[in-house]
Amino acid sequence: MSAVRDGARQVMAWLHGWSGLLLGWMLFVMCLGGTLSVFKPEIGRWMRPETTATADRAAALTASSGWLGRNAPNSFGWYLTLPNERMNTVEATYDPGTGFVYRALDPVTGAPAPRETLGGEFFYRLHFELQLPFPWGRLLASLAAMVLLLGLITGIIAHRRIFKDFFTFRPAKGQRSWLDGHNALGVLALPFHIMISFTGLLTLATLNMPWAISANYGNDMAAMFQALQPGQVDRPAAGRPAPLAPLAPMLREAERRFGGQPVGRVTIAHPGDAAATVTMFRDDARQIAYAAGAVSFDGTSGRVLADFTENRPALRTYGVAYGLHLARFAPLATRWLYFLCGAMLSLAVASGMVLWVVKRRERAPLSLGNRIVERLNAGVLAGVPIGCVAFLLANRLLPLGAIDRAGAEVSAALWTAVVALVLGAVLPPKRSWPLLMTILALGCAAAAMPGGAFADRVQTGVSAVLLAAAVGTGWLAWKQWRRPAPALRRRAGTQPA
Repeated sequence: MSAVRDGARQVMAWLHGWSGLLLGWMLFVMCLGGTLSVFKPEIGRWMRPETTATADRAAALTASSGWLGRNAPNSFGWYLTLPNERMNTVEATYDPGTGFVYRALDPVTGAPAPRETLGGEFFYRLHFELQLPFPWGRLLASLAAMVLLLGLITGIIAHRRIFKDFFTFRPAKGQRSWLDGHNALGVLALPFHIMISFTGLLTLATLNMPWAISANYGNDMAAMFQALQPGQVDRPAAGRPAPLAPLAPMLREAERRFGGQPVGRVTIAHPGDAAATVTMFRDDARQIAYAAGAVSFDGTSGRVLADFTENRPALRTYGVAYGLHLARFAPLATRWLYFLCGAMLSLAVASGMVLWVVKRRERAPLSLGNRIVERLNAGVLAGVPIGCVAFLLANRLLPLGAIDRAGAEVSAALWTAVVALVLGAVLPPKRSWPLLMTILALGCAAAAMPGGAFADRVQTGVSAVLLAAAVGTGWLAWKQWRRPAPALRRRAGTQPA
């Protein structure tokens, strides 16, 4: 029986290592993006320092819809997220005739913020679609989430003393130190890691397992979404122009039907058409479940068309799982807990990738494939954070009136990460790691510079986090520069893996 258990552990260890190796870099990008997305609204405010005005939801909705009516009257739809305690702008997605765009609108004037940027939305999209076109990015993210859940389960099975070894750390011991650190990072927040990977899979369930949808609805996706959300009315455009009725009374009526809970999102389909519909969703910040209530109005008369609160057990369970993943309900302390656990998951993935190389270097000279992995580790694990910092620096350095300024920020992030990846691939690891970590520390320090007259509590908080990151990565870079080149230690009787 013992031999069977040992054999099973060896199989699980093999599966844990190889599955992590094949998608480890992608998992690191997703985990880092997801960790930063915990403070998506705060990052957005930091990246729009000139936009300091605030307004209540009704006034912000009226102002933003007025601007959209003048500048995107023929859009298929306006999709608005209203201001809340964490975000002072109206997040709007609409089609001005050239494809859907994202803008943060001033809550008082309704006009776009002067500093065009994706803000924290960049990290959110990086997390679940890897900045790739639909559906490829989401399919890859879904596959990576499956591998993450598989890696967690196989890691638990493979490690016979996982909880005992959690309390053990042996510094300066090469492979043993990396293994101790990897175990501690994985075990300390293990419930969070399992929850976030499983609920992440659920958020992409229609891509992972589309067969039930196909069997019941075929290609009629409209019917499927109508069944999922009966409170959202979907009807074709009438082809006759008609002005929108005032939105503030609809907002107040929706909040009355929500029992006094605020509206968080508003969808306006076919604005300017006689068949326009306005759907208002309850704010996710006041509940764990995602989108549990919706009220639809006739856009021209303000008459209620549908009012639905989700009470179906299966969909309420799904909504709670979805809400746990997004964490929009979380108070400040819980958001910090999410952030710290996400950082630990990112470091667990990174330490696992490094451990793969360290383990094999101590047994024998590295093969060509493992030398490539070693160099790509430096390029990806240091280069992706450098790209994220370049995104923040581009936000401060690019002119306010630059054409496609938001796209230029994203390009700066992606191309900087590519340059870092090339440096990691070209330079030997004993040079690339300290060089890239030094660049990361300097970039964090530069991005942490205060916002001058525009500084407020959120600006100061984000800058403080960047400064802490600069100090931490600077210390790591200093340790890397001082570290002597590793000597190969071949153990008697060992063979390369």
